Amino acid sequence: MAEADQEPEVDDTGPVREWLTDEDGTRIESAIVAEEMDLRYPTSEEAVVECARLDVPEGEVTALVGPNGSGKSTLLKALSNHLEPEAGTVRLHGQDVQSLDQDELARQMGVLSQENESPGSITVEDLAYHGRYPHRGFFESVGSEDHEAVDDAIEMAGVEHLRDTELGQLSGGQKQLAWIAMVLAQDTDVLLLDEPTTFLDLHHQFRVLETVRQLNEHQNVTVAVVLHDIAQAARFADNLVAMREGELYDWGPPEQVVTEQLLADVFGVEARVEYEPELQILPKRALSE
Repeated sequence: MAEADQEPEVDDTGPVREWLTDEDGTRIESAIVAEEMDLRYPTSEEAVVECARLDVPEGEVTALVGPNGSGKSTLLKALSNHLEPEAGTVRLHGQDVQSLDQDELARQMGVLSQENESPGSITVEDLAYHGRYPHRGFFESVGSEDHEAVDDAIEMAGVEHLRDTELGQLSGGQKQLAWIAMVLAQDTDVLLLDEPTTFLDLHHQFRVLETVRQLNEHQNVTVAVVLHDIAQAARFADNLVAMREGELYDWGPPEQVVTEQLLADVFGVEARVEYEPELQILPKRALSE
């Protein structure tokens, strides 16, 4: 560990593991695989994200972490087919996501983005029912399965007391929970969440992350989630994907990925990392840019 008056040397390359494997070195089956990704927006001439390969392991929680502008949300958009890659492919359970129609993709993958819009007059319950649309035909009415899924989602999101409240009357954090209820009502095997704890106080941040963890453990839901707080990510995720300047810096289990060097290279922070009795990050100071 560096002395207090010395800054850790920043490594411009960083370790990147090519595959995720278990303790025996066996490759882990992945629900989502992205390969040879070149992601850019219409306004950008150069790639915003470049990624040779990314795996989201089946039945596990994977958190994408990194500073603002590192490409986390852009990569998640590509995984959810909300951003068409300039090059590369994204496969969901072996199928190219671009080959799936909108309803089929929505039956397999629930997505919570940062860009949610709906009429302020819609209630929390009505919004949750929107999550059931992919499961019904155009002329099919709401059934008992839909009612049960919505009730469960509203309870899991902790918005039962807001069920009949219009979105326009909610705080930013309450709206976020309402949107989470809609995604949970979709009842998919895969969830992609872009900073779901945004606008939430600490209690509700933990409530959301604990709900995600419970879905994973009890229903084997595969989760990819963008989180701003690496300490929270390390606590709740099975795997971390650390990003820096549009590239993968490292990925794997938190106890392998979270190092003092990573915190310096990726986050520009000098910190001490303790691994016993559990992983802890103890920040000291910001490093000069």
